[in-house]
Amino acid sequence: MHQIRVFKNIRLGVKNLLLHKLRSFLTVLGLVFGVGSVIAMLAVGEGASQEALDQIRKLGSNNIIINSIKPTGQEGSSSQGRSFVLAFGLLYDDEARIRQTLPGVKRTVPVKLIRKQGILGERQMDLRLVGTSEGWFDLVRRPVLAGRTLTRRDVDDFANACVLTEFGARKLLAGGSTIGQPINIGEEVYEVVGIVRSEHGGEHVPDLQADAYIPISTFRQRYGDLEMRREAGSRSATRVELHKILVEVRDQDQVKGTAAAIESMLDLFHRGRDQRKAKDYQVHVPLALLEQAEATKRTFNIVLGSIAGISLLVGGIGIMNIMLASVTERTREIGIRRAIGARRSQIVGQFLIETTVLSTVGGLMGIALGVLFPRLVTYFAKMPTIVPLYSIVLSLGISMGVGIVFGIYPAVRASLLDPIEALRHE
Repeated sequence: MHQIRVFKNIRLGVKNLLLHKLRSFLTVLGLVFGVGSVIAMLAVGEGASQEALDQIRKLGSNNIIINSIKPTGQEGSSSQGRSFVLAFGLLYDDEARIRQTLPGVKRTVPVKLIRKQGILGERQMDLRLVGTSEGWFDLVRRPVLAGRTLTRRDVDDFANACVLTEFGARKLLAGGSTIGQPINIGEEVYEVVGIVRSEHGGEHVPDLQADAYIPISTFRQRYGDLEMRREAGSRSATRVELHKILVEVRDQDQVKGTAAAIESMLDLFHRGRDQRKAKDYQVHVPLALLEQAEATKRTFNIVLGSIAGISLLVGGIGIMNIMLASVTERTREIGIRRAIGARRSQIVGQFLIETTVLSTVGGLMGIALGVLFPRLVTYFAKMPTIVPLYSIVLSLGISMGVGIVFGIYPAVRASLLDPIEALRHE
């Protein structure tokens, strides 16, 4: 019996709202745009944050990346006709000390880099030649599209093996065979043994789209540690033993402590007691970057949600305003209902049902708008967007809550009308 009465009240509430279709539609517009903007803004923010988080996760939460950097205030320049060698950066001894002395370290991967021209027939492109060990492909995990990656035997045998990224392979090997194909990189010839997926990379991502990986033993034998430059009759050179060291830590809980120990060790052997000496290395901890990015994401979502929530507040005020006007218009109707025995709770319930119907319809329309808008952003602006389920549930819940909260005062005001005075109302 109670359920039948509720359904009758809902039907009556919908009927009353449909008597003023345009007014009801304009009333819910505030909630439509409020709910839509909450979902859309959270979707755009979630998409942008997720893209940044994915880039950081690719670095590995158990990894530490150490880069050689040129000390500030030192330039590899020379006087006319003179040569100058600038030595800086990470050492082979640094990699050995980190691997052998820190208990939390599972393994280290040495990395040497140099720019070379890749040539195959008439096709050529600029490549970053990466000398590394087989461990690179365990720490920088990319799908193997063809062939294999470098092995321990390649390093031990000073092999002529080369692994290309997909981007470089498409440029150089387009229309030709892949695995076993000899290519020229600089003045040397290498055999392509594998192709891995390309990555767009980021500020701290170790790999680039156009990388060619060879055994570090082969790299050292053929290119050494000096990189020569000739400019206007003068020569200059930089001597860097290792450009990067990738460190894998056994336990994620030990990552930050191990990074601090590495920083102290490098500080001791590179700067000694002279703390004024410029640092020639930089330590990046992807786990710390990930935690910072996740904290930024939470703050970003709160700010966006708060801004969009203002629209919901405005929509709620619109509902209160229209329901107060409805109370005034229906004063005589309320008086008649009270005179024939309607209780105050029934009057309150009737008006709350109408506000709930308004807010629910507005919320559903807002959800449709909020889901559509991110798709348009992705299609036209090529920005990734993600509509989280919680944003839909939260927005609809807030929308219904706003309708109820802002409908309570008009409903209570209607129930407190004196029946006799209400019947006299014109």
